[in-house]
Amino acid sequence: MNFSSEQPKIIVVGSSSIDLVLETEKVPGSNETVIASQSESFFGGKGANQAVGAARLGASVYFIGCVGQDPIGQQIMRNMVDENVNVSFVYETEHDASGTAYVTTSQGNSAIVVVPAANNYLSTDHVESADRDFQTADLILVQLEVSMEVVEFTINKAKKYGKKVGLYASPAQRLSDEIVENLDFIVVKSNELHILFGEDQREEILKKYFNKVFVRDDINSTVYFDGTEMKYCRNEKDKAIYKMGMGDAFTVGFSIALCHNNDIDDCVKFGNEVSARVSARKGSQTGLPRLSDFVS
Repeated sequence: MNFSSEQPKIIVVGSSSIDLVLETEKVPGSNETVIASQSESFFGGKGANQAVGAARLGASVYFIGCVGQDPIGQQIMRNMVDENVNVSFVYETEHDASGTAYVTTSQGNSAIVVVPAANNYLSTDHVESADRDFQTADLILVQLEVSMEVVEFTINKAKKYGKKVGLYASPAQRLSDEIVENLDFIVVKSNELHILFGEDQREEILKKYFNKVFVRDDINSTVYFDGTEMKYCRNEKDKAIYKMGMGDAFTVGFSIALCHNNDIDDCVKFGNEVSARVSARKGSQTGLPRLSDFVS
């Protein structure tokens, strides 16, 4: 893994939230009530996770998102400022509260309910306001916790200026052929691949989109096709203790490595390493590593 002397500029368009995490003996089933042994809150949202992760790994990061005019929104923005994320394009809406997520977790399994709230008010006009910064960016990142209209607009703007653009396709939605064509890479959960691409077999999809689609599971394993063979990347010594934010962390690690002109194999390996570090601590952002962890 090589790090150049250049500081990459990354724009993240997406969601932010506060995550309320409840620890229970088991994840409740339908019509079942359980007692939580502990409740904690963490900063989250896939967009904010990626913005903080990229900033910690040395990128100049601009976050485009929307929060409510409430104390949670102020906390979210203050946290990103503290993490050296530029929040000039974070907008406040009076129409809804800031985003929240409710997570019930037990022994590595979890059930998550996301309330997008203010994130639903992120608009194409907000993205358009950052047009000049798109022109000088190295990479654009999006996820699917904001409207598909915003996602499509962001991807098309990135391609208009010839910029690399990556998607963490979660929570999964069916993607149009145009979106897939315009993306440089797509990260997707293994159990959601069929939602994005239909009922085709995994190997057929990966061979069709070689070095473009990267399939992840919750044991920090990544599968992709490099144009010649199917590649499987997993560090056997890693044990995912806390699984929140692993996909965002992989996406950030992969993106940073790509910005520093590493080959795809090294990008995947670095993504896995960043993801493994996140899984060692509670919270989607808590365990995100810093550049100093890799560069002495």
